[in-house]
Amino acid sequence: MREASRTTRQRIADRLRDEPMAAGTIARTFEIRTNTALTHVEHIAKSLDSTDEQLLVAPPECERCGFTDFDDLTNRPSRCPECKAESVSEPAYRIG
Repeated sequence: MREASRTTRQRIADRLRDEPMAAGTIARTFEIRTNTALTHVEHIAKSLDSTDEQLLVAPPECERCGFTDFDDLTNRPSRCPECKAESVSEPAYRIG
């Protein structure tokens, strides 16, 4: 199928099969808003329920202390609850 005839969601899913991507990276790559990228990722996850694939999530990580036990794995927290640093990476998504 030609790239132009595929939907944005299909193209995002194809990229997530090749490499992990954070929502911000998806947004920049596909020229969409970050919250739109997250919506696409949520729908991709639902569409994978009937397949043998699944959406894998690498949790956000504090770049100062390495904390990764955040309550919400899909959103980027503003601060680390352990050391209060504001340098927290975005969660990364991958289809595997």
